[in-house]
Amino acid sequence: MKVQAVLDNLKSRFPNEPEYLQAVREVLESIEEVYNAHPEFEKNNLIERLCIPDRIFSFRVTWMDDRGNVQVNMGYRIQHNNAIGPYKGGIRFHASVNPSILKFLAFEQTFKNSLTTLPMGGGKGGSDFNPKGKSNAEIMRFCQAFMTELWRYIGPETDIPAGDIGVGGREVSYMYGMYKKLAREHTGTFTGKGIEFGGSLIRPEATGYGNIYFLMNMLKAKGISDLKGQEIAISGSGNVATYTAEKVLQMGGKVVTLSDSNGYIYDPDGIDREKLDYVFELKNLYRGRIKEYAENYGCKYVEGGRPWGEKCTIALPSATQNELNGKEAEMLVKNGCIAVSEGANMPSTPEAVDVFLKNKILYAPGKAANAGGVSVSGLEMTQNAMKLNWSREEVDQKLHGIMQSIHDACVKYGTEADGYVNYVKGANIAGFMKVAKAMIAQGIL
Repeated sequence: MKVQAVLDNLKSRFPNEPEYLQAVREVLESIEEVYNAHPEFEKNNLIERLCIPDRIFSFRVTWMDDRGNVQVNMGYRIQHNNAIGPYKGGIRFHASVNPSILKFLAFEQTFKNSLTTLPMGGGKGGSDFNPKGKSNAEIMRFCQAFMTELWRYIGPETDIPAGDIGVGGREVSYMYGMYKKLAREHTGTFTGKGIEFGGSLIRPEATGYGNIYFLMNMLKAKGISDLKGQEIAISGSGNVATYTAEKVLQMGGKVVTLSDSNGYIYDPDGIDREKLDYVFELKNLYRGRIKEYAENYGCKYVEGGRPWGEKCTIALPSATQNELNGKEAEMLVKNGCIAVSEGANMPSTPEAVDVFLKNKILYAPGKAANAGGVSVSGLEMTQNAMKLNWSREEVDQKLHGIMQSIHDACVKYGTEADGYVNYVKGANIAGFMKVAKAMIAQGIL
């Protein structure tokens, strides 16, 4: 395989999909050497088969707002690869959603799910519907309309959606309710469901908690066993960011930033438990903006900015893709940052990743560090299939074990001659090899 030739071919076929092409490039550059060591991969044209999704569904979603006006959005589901298990991946509701972003997310999800050790393939879906400012009734009507198109293509052994940006427990519940009505079954087709009807304990916390568990495995190499004395910058203020902050506080760390799409706050005194409870209430109950935190607690607020210029020892980008660029990465390194662990999917641009690897700081890519969410989704699927529920302690223990296994796989494939662990290379090779071997074993499909 010659990476540039593959990329040129994909770019000529999908010229307007930069996020997808970026994700493919990052993986292919990491696996080129190991891929070329297996001539059977090239003989079976494995790389092209792995880069292009199995299928893509797109459809119109028509719904009525509270004023009686008929609205139209686009809906999508990307079923990327099911070599090791049924398609698994979230649904995103955000104005930016388009095929390129969903193809990148589904491609990444395939390798992330492979890393979890659980039998799950990769998929992703969503809509350009923006839930901000919508009433509960409008969101319910939209979710039901979305599901009237999608329900035929999903199922407990086929494709199991979950939440993502703009899709939390409320939206999952509305979609699952409509699926259950149309399919006339009560199965584990969605994850992230309410505890009352098949959800798993720790699922809302899992992505944030898992990121910190992965981070702690990295820090052990530096002899750091807790987060005491660490100043930690977190982006975002949604589900992933807030539960990341919660686990940081439990580990003794000091959270100094949070953000949303309008700007970020910097609180040098630290976001303690009381302040974090305010953020939970602000975001979950009132759908407020992070600026209100600054107004309430009298700290710095930067309109339209991102927090990576603030001094910190650990950075946890937990908002969205490409939110941390090369210049910001250089600022983090200059300010003494020793570790970056991604809670979002591909939040660091290629230039930022190059800065982290060049300076040999601890850097965990999202497909490894934020795999805790889909891991507990997999555990929810298991509980649904067995018709039982595990305790918080049982789920948390299993999550610990999965994040440890992912870390070990990254170390196995990513340790370089000087002892530095390139977690990008390690995660990509470990995730790729499992999927590749399964595809070869199953023949040309």
